[in-house]
Amino acid sequence: MANLKWKTPRSKTRSRRAANWKLNPVTTVECPQCHAPKRPHFVCPSCGVYNGRQVVEPKDEHAGPAT
Repeated sequence: MANLKWKTPRSKTRSRRAANWKLNPVTTVECPQCHAPKRPHFVCPSCGVYNGRQVVEPKDEHAGPAT
């Protein structure tokens, strides 16, 4: 195996590796029930519908903490 003539600086190695870690924007689709943006294959956070049926109760945004 060949020997290196000089050591590659840590900053050059890390900057080369960092180019492969770019994040993609989150994919969103329109909810067929309420037309709000939601993630595909997830329950709609605004209406609680998934695959045409109600699976969770929608959160009431004006309700305070339960006591």
